[in-house]
Amino acid sequence: MPRFWIFLIGAAVWAQTAGPAQNPAVLPLSLKRAVEIALSPEGSARVQLAEEFIHQAETRSAQAKSALLPNFDASVSERSSVQNLRAMGLDFSKFASIPGFQFPSIVGPFNVFDVRVSGSQTIFDWSAIRRLQAARVAVTAVKADAQGTRNQVADQVARAYLAALRNEATLATAKANLELSEALLKLANSQKRAGTGTGIEVTRAEVQLANDRQRLVVAQNERERARLQLMRTVGLRLEGSVELTDKLDYKPSEAPSAADAVKAALGDRPELKAQQDRVRNADLSYGATKWERLPSVGFFGDYGSIGPGIDSAFPTRNFGVSLKVPLFDGGRRDARRAESLSQLRQERIRATDLKEQIELDVRLALESLRSADAQVTAAREGVELAEKEVTQARRRYEAGVANSVEVTDAQTRLQRARDNQISALFNHNLARIDLNTAMGTIQQFVSSF
Repeated sequence: MPRFWIFLIGAAVWAQTAGPAQNPAVLPLSLKRAVEIALSPEGSARVQLAEEFIHQAETRSAQAKSALLPNFDASVSERSSVQNLRAMGLDFSKFASIPGFQFPSIVGPFNVFDVRVSGSQTIFDWSAIRRLQAARVAVTAVKADAQGTRNQVADQVARAYLAALRNEATLATAKANLELSEALLKLANSQKRAGTGTGIEVTRAEVQLANDRQRLVVAQNERERARLQLMRTVGLRLEGSVELTDKLDYKPSEAPSAADAVKAALGDRPELKAQQDRVRNADLSYGATKWERLPSVGFFGDYGSIGPGIDSAFPTRNFGVSLKVPLFDGGRRDARRAESLSQLRQERIRATDLKEQIELDVRLALESLRSADAQVTAAREGVELAEKEVTQARRRYEAGVANSVEVTDAQTRLQRARDNQISALFNHNLARIDLNTAMGTIQQFVSSF
């Protein structure tokens, strides 16, 4: 018996201390906050890779700069050597030998100790200067690419957030449709009990209710899928939970003219700036290859002590100026010059093509925005008319001058009108995202969404 009471007391204490499991905190997430998280150093993997590309380009620039900086080496060596003089072309056997003395053919072993500092400095090398300039321009191009990557990430997050908002609105519409179906089912049952309705009308309302319940389940699943995709795009942990604070609504905005929008895009798009830097980089690289034919001037020298041992070493030095003149390398320089010239032409073609693509993106986005504005107006009128139709059909059905088919048809048209309104609002906001992405102002847009 005592053991039994001890067990009960222990179970009660555990139940009080354990308590219910704590649910993970829900993160309120606006579009602005989502983009900030994605663009943070711990956010999107694409942003992190873009930063690494910048570091890589800067190290290449440092490598190119090292060709114009002094180069110093230090060495310490001590060796024991035995030399065959005949192998070095010194044969003393043909000379008359001195009585009592014979010229040796093998010398050693002897020790040599050498400690030395040597250095070199390029005085003039126009090709190396051009390579350094090209490497610095490459850093600028990579930084512009990184800004373009940030814009692309902001665009992806905005699209994922907008898709999540659309699914939120679809879920809300599905709930509203379900509530309407439940109300119409109650009305059909009431009409049947009053003797003014039939069983087929009740069955018809039940079928509509079952369909709306299925649509609600599908909408809930699509909302969760959209939220997970948004969290993955932002860079959040998927075991967490988010609550979207923005809504899918209509925000009228004055669209710029096509000429002004294209001009702004050509001045702000980081992709075009990066491509222009790549053209300049290719031009400088071509110049570096072309000027390899010029002579180069350098300085060299070394200083140290050498001798048979540390205590018997004496200082020695060697320095001078060298002039290197390229003469013939089997045609490698000409081949490299032709290759770099081809790369320069390719980058110029890409720059021209990118300008045309930017103009196309802007014009398509403007057309989509104008069309979306008209769609929103038409969809809003359609919802208002469909709601009026449902209200009038319910009154007629309640008055007994119409059957449930008229109500069901009106209900179906209302659901279609609500879906059209969600699609119109989604297309309108998507067109705004496309326009700002095409103009290179997507980050400013999401900050004011």
